Amino acid sequence: MRSFVVILSLFFLTVSVAAHAHASLTYASPSAGSTVSAAPHEVTLTFTDTLEAAFSNLAVTDASGVEVSQGKAQVSGNTMRIGLKPLNVGVYKVNWRAVSTDTHKTEGSFTFQIIQ
Repeated sequence: MRSFVVILSLFFLTVSVAAHAHASLTYASPSAGSTVSAAPHEVTLTFTDTLEAAFSNLAVTDASGVEVSQGKAQVSGNTMRIGLKPLNVGVYKVNWRAVSTDTHKTEGSFTFQIIQ
């Protein structure tokens, strides 16, 4: 009986942890806070969980707030990417919202800089 209680407790702990999972950002290209010498053609983000394409979003703006991303963010599994217009030297801000398949929302932003 005691082993049944332990197994049942572990089951509920596992279910509880899984139910509170969020899609956390694990990889970004260009990297958050990075300085690059060549302008990227796209921004790619990878998360810890599968994303809902209809509710996840990604946009990139220049230092004055003008959007430089091109088209709509493409989502495949746990990866989200968006194309960029031709970029000049400067600082760019990446804003993202990720909604995982369990409907939990996370969002964030970071910058990268292009230098010559």
